[in-house]
Parts: sequence; structure tokens; C-alpha cells
Amino acid sequence: MNTVWKQIILQTVLRNKREAIGNAKHSNYELAKALKQLRRSIKRTSTNIFLIAIGVLSAGFGLKSFLLPNGFIDGGAVGISLLISKKTVIPLSILLFLVNVPFIIMGFKTIGKDFAIKTTLGIAALSLVVAFFPYPQITHDKLLVAIFGGFFLGTGIGLAVRGGGVIDGTEVLAVNLSKRLGITIGDVILIMNVIIFSAAAYLLTIETALYSMLTYLSASKTVDFIIEGIEEYTGVTIISHKSDEIKKMISENIGHGLTIYKGEKGFGKTGKHSENTIDIIYTILTRLEVSKLNSEIEKIDPHAFIIMNSIKDTKGGMIKKKRTIIH
Repeated sequence: MNTVWKQIILQTVLRNKREAIGNAKHSNYELAKALKQLRRSIKRTSTNIFLIAIGVLSAGFGLKSFLLPNGFIDGGAVGISLLISKKTVIPLSILLFLVNVPFIIMGFKTIGKDFAIKTTLGIAALSLVVAFFPYPQITHDKLLVAIFGGFFLGTGIGLAVRGGGVIDGTEVLAVNLSKRLGITIGDVILIMNVIIFSAAAYLLTIETALYSMLTYLSASKTVDFIIEGIEEYTGVTIISHKSDEIKKMISENIGHGLTIYKGEKGFGKTGKHSENTIDIIYTILTRLEVSKLNSEIEKIDPHAFIIMNSIKDTKGGMIKKKRTIIH
């Protein structure tokens, strides 16, 4: 490979190893490692840009095809922008950006530069989409407008969060206030939206405020669904004296990886401590596989102690690849 390209790649990916860069010749291993890291970085960045772009288009569709033609608002920064635009001559596209500027600055200080850049680009793109992108009006049925307007807006916000930014900055404010005031993020968001919808009831109509609350509920549930993942997983901890058989069953019959912890038996009904060690098995399954796991464990050890907990999403490992591996 050309020496110039070697230097570009190595300086881009291995900035933290400046002493190893200079004018020295680099091994094929170091170059391959740098290329691999660069490919991962490009793939991750491309995925994030794609998610934010689709999120912006979805949010724009929810706004221009449902909410705007019917005079509905939403919670958060979008709701504030919609409310102000109805009572002033300032275009919504400008308000969407201006209202979020303080949250962008706050995000830069508390979360980081990358987050602030992605958020700025996402919000700017949403402003341009609202200003110039043509969307058809879908329906004037108020219930459908509230539900599906919130759905598409929530999808857009959720995808932007998946991409590492936001297109509604009030959550950044909620995170900061929760740290300062000692209350939960959910409580802060609730208080902010109560204020927004109360203002909507006063400045617009009570009916509009009520439908807008329904829009917000639809959007917030969709955001949760997008961020937390489509699949739901269950973490299972199994304590049994037949752990070897259960390990084999999980890896061969169910086809999932598992992790083994070394533990000691505690005090039983007799009050005596056991010196015997025991293997504690931990694995993660989809919720559809839990019943099968319980049935298989019942066959091996009906007295096995099983603990289950909900897991919203996973990354890495072999859960989705369905390979058999024991860690």
C-alpha cells in the first residue's frame, strides 16, 4: 500500500499512539489492525447517519402529514415550537432549531462533542425538512391524527437517539435537572409536559390539549419501543447440583451461549454451611425460549433454583447469531 495512505490511516485510527507513528515503518499487523478499526469506525458512523436521517424524515412526516394540518402539538421542544408558532409569525422550521439551541449547548457540556454535533445536524435537518420537504396530508380524523402523528414523530425521535443524537432536546434538560434536584428523569419530563399541555389548553382549546396529550403518549411509547429494542430478552440464573447436564442442554438443545460463575453453597434448612462449590449458570434467551428452558430443566433437575430478570436489549455475543458457545 502507498506510504501516504499508510500514514493517513495510522494517524486517523491510532492517534493515541503518536510515538509509534512518526516516520518509522509499520508492520503489516499494525496496518491491518488500523484498517480494521477504521472500517468499524466508518460502519458505525454510516449507521448513525442513516438512523438520524431516517428519523428526521419520519418526524417530518408525523409533523407535516398529521399534526400541523390539524393544529395538534406534542410535548418537549417540538411541542414548545409548535405552540409558539401558532401564536407568533415565526416559522416552525426556525423555532425547531432556536428552541433546541440551549439543549445542544447543554448536551455539549454534559454529554460530549460527538453528541452535540449529531444533535445539531439532526435538528437542522428536521428544520429544513419541515421548511422545504413536501408531505401529503393523510387524514383529518382527530383520533388517527393523534395516534399516528405521535407514532411517526416518536419513531423519528427514537431512531435519532439510536444514532447517537436527539431531535428533541428536552431530555438533555431532564437529565441535568434530575441530577441537580434529586428527582427522576421521568418526573422532570412529566412536569415539563404538564406545563406545555396546560399552556396549550389556555392558549388553544382544551380539546386540542387533550388530543395533544394522546399524541404525546403515542410518541413516548414509540420512542421507548425504538430505543429499548424490538426483541425482549430474559436473563436466567440457574443454581443446580446437575449443572453439567444443564450446561450441555443449553448449549446443544437450545443453542445459546452461557457463562459460568463459581459459587459456594450457603446455609440450608439445617443451618450448616456446606464447603462444596457449585457452578452457577447464567444465560440470556428470548422470551419465546423461556418456556422450553423451564421444561428442559424440569427434566434434568426439578429442584433447580432459577432466577429470571428482564433485559431490554443486548449487544454482541451469540444470542442473535444462534451459535453454540460456552464462555
